[in-house]
Amino acid sequence: MTARRIGLVAGLVLFLLTVVLPPPDGMSREAWTAAGLVMWMAAWWMTEAIPLYATALLPFIVLPLGGVADANKTAAAYYSPIIFIFIGGAFLALAIERTGLHRRLALWIMGMTGAKSWQLLLGVMAATAILSMMISNTSSALIMMPMAVAMLAAGGVEPGETDGFAGALPMGIAFAASIGGLGTLIGTPTNVIGVGLIEQALGVKISFLQWSLYALPLVALAIPLAAFLIAKVQRIGSSPFDPVAARASIADGGGAWSVPEKRLMVVVVLAMLAWVTQPWTEPLLPKGGLTDGTIAAAAGLAMFLLPDGTGRPMLTWPEANRAPWDVVLMFGGGLAMAMGMTASGLAEWLGQALLPLASLPPFLLVLVVVAFIIVITEFASNIATASGIMPVVAALAPSMHADPILIALPAAIAATWGFMLPAGTGPNALAWATGHLSLKRMIAAGFWLDVAGAILIASVIWAMHGLLGYG
Repeated sequence: MTARRIGLVAGLVLFLLTVVLPPPDGMSREAWTAAGLVMWMAAWWMTEAIPLYATALLPFIVLPLGGVADANKTAAAYYSPIIFIFIGGAFLALAIERTGLHRRLALWIMGMTGAKSWQLLLGVMAATAILSMMISNTSSALIMMPMAVAMLAAGGVEPGETDGFAGALPMGIAFAASIGGLGTLIGTPTNVIGVGLIEQALGVKISFLQWSLYALPLVALAIPLAAFLIAKVQRIGSSPFDPVAARASIADGGGAWSVPEKRLMVVVVLAMLAWVTQPWTEPLLPKGGLTDGTIAAAAGLAMFLLPDGTGRPMLTWPEANRAPWDVVLMFGGGLAMAMGMTASGLAEWLGQALLPLASLPPFLLVLVVVAFIIVITEFASNIATASGIMPVVAALAPSMHADPILIALPAAIAATWGFMLPAGTGPNALAWATGHLSLKRMIAAGFWLDVAGAILIASVIWAMHGLLGYG
């Protein structure tokens, strides 16, 4: 019996069990249905029982019929504002590819790294992480991904190839975008939400500088760790990819800038500037009017309005229609599933399940909580995880007889630490859209990074707490 067939049967059986069996104590019938949906989708996604994009349709069927959310609310979750970062960014990335700007930027990055594959992987991941500290994870990935594709093509990698460096580079960008976003408060909205919940629940205020003092060492250690795990899983040591040859093959991208490249670069810079300054400019406009999604949508729309200097717009619809709409559906399915976890009360129930851990030794308690949150965030949205778990973490803090920041801050960071599934994060979905990822290898690399991350997050925060003189 193949893994796909096992997954096909197991997913359906797990869901049916939640239909015929009563829910656990304290869990509502709606939350039990949502739990069944999570197990069903996880089984089908992890085994590719059917196409990933088809599995994404399940929330629209199960959530309304299960009484969790009506069809309108479920459909709205599929097209959450974050989807427009993905769509607008896809248009921008396609224009970057059409003008050849991605080749120029790829050449520049390759010129700053060493001559070995692992050096290039680490260099690209470091550049992505730094960028992600200033703009959103998804925005960083959509800017870097076309460069990765250009590097791979220059190195002779065929479309659809997933072995060796072909899969390592897009996976590395996706992972680095999420890790880098932890470095500053503006790196991902989950950071700000986590800090807000910590202040609300514990009365502890964490400044921009304090967050970075704790988080930057974590990022500095996590990027090489992620690169190492990806390199091992993808076996890039045996990959025929040659960075030197790849650089030579796109050396013609280092000539004079073309008019389309210059005009497009202006849009890219303006979009990045808008993303970086959004936390300060958003309050000047109607509430909720300026978001990462509206900025991406505006940049995407500009591709159809801005002439490229050769008598045509930056992008035509036949060119734009190459956007990965199937990945949009898959990512939307993940968002709808996450909404179901929150709306049904499942996320809150899972958080309450942590309370019996209060008797554990403080560091072990933090380690278990962080590991638990990482598991949850693989299937729920980062924001939903933080919102559902942080109040429970606050309730656990008094039992530690230690500074509550030692449990609250690792918990807030863990809510963003999920790497296994293509639909889990925007960067993962963008990497999957390149066609160079193997699901089996992505799950393997993500699993080991999740395991290592639980230990790393708890250890680094506790160590930094002592070094900063708080311990």
